Amino acid sequence: MRKPTRPFYNRNTIEVAIQLLGCEIVSLVGGTMTRGIIVETEAYRGPDDPACHAFVGRTRRNNVMFGPPGHLYVYFTYGNHYMLNVVTEHDGYPAAVLLRAIEPYFGLNAMRKRRGIEVIEDLCSGPGKLAKALGITTSENGTDLCGSKIYIKEPSGRKFNIISSPRIGIGQRGHKKLWRFFIDGNPNVSAGTKYVKESSLPLAAARAAGFELD
Repeated sequence: MRKPTRPFYNRNTIEVAIQLLGCEIVSLVGGTMTRGIIVETEAYRGPDDPACHAFVGRTRRNNVMFGPPGHLYVYFTYGNHYMLNVVTEHDGYPAAVLLRAIEPYFGLNAMRKRRGIEVIEDLCSGPGKLAKALGITTSENGTDLCGSKIYIKEPSGRKFNIISSPRIGIGQRGHKKLWRFFIDGNPNVSAGTKYVKESSLPLAAARAAGFELD
């Protein structure tokens, strides 16, 4: 599998979020390789998206999001979790894809040690979980995903169905946008609320709705 080149990331954030599903993320943080298949993503796009960090303008915290595409935007939240985002679209336009869950398959012992749990399906079934399992913190903020420390590889070609839903944990801020995407039936996908589950649509239906709920 090849690494996507810069133009892959320099596109509409929603499309990147969809096409990241099935891709592999590889981390060599601390000299230990850990790997997993991306199975859940969320798109955050531009200063008009109230759930996007850029909604408040450019700050020291979100500065990487405004930079060139194909870099890792890592932030600390809830006093406990690191969140991994893939910067998208052109330099100067703030947008990113949050990696919400991966299917871990390499470096499992290291992941278990970092997370302090044994069950594979619980290792990376949420954005904070996967960051910890991969050993990624704000020290990796700004990492070039076209480099060799943390990178993404193109999908292996296996087939799967994609579901689109409202984003999780954003309250009423842009909650009607169907900008969360996940592989249907994958046990590593994070759990959603009743509203999120009831509002989920197959990808084709979400496209027809313009990724907005009525």
